[in-house]
Amino acid sequence: MNRAELERYITEIYSTQGENPWAQSPTNTVFRHRHNRKWFALIMDIPREKLGIPGDGILSVVNVKCDPRLIGSFREEPGMFPAYHMNKAHWLTIALDGSAEEGKIKFLLDMSYELTK
Repeated sequence: MNRAELERYITEIYSTQGENPWAQSPTNTVFRHRHNRKWFALIMDIPREKLGIPGDGILSVVNVKCDPRLIGSFREEPGMFPAYHMNKAHWLTIALDGSAEEGKIKFLLDMSYELTK
């Protein structure tokens, strides 16, 4: 699943539009609940090196909230990392480069949505 596919999926399933709240980072997109305004997904483009991935270049990722009891096992999955720039005990970063399974991305997105409502 790539960034564009994920943004379309979130818009369709959760009936919310992404927001770009930071002028200095215009590609960072936040998805929030309508009623409480809490974030359930943050899509960013970050340098690969920030996640310890070899090579140059930028990688699209999504941060999602995860049940702390499950977060360790998900970090063992391909394309999943300790949260970039967020609380690592409660958030997970997922690469949007095809390395993480689409079904797991959707599962984690649903979990994040439920944990933040």
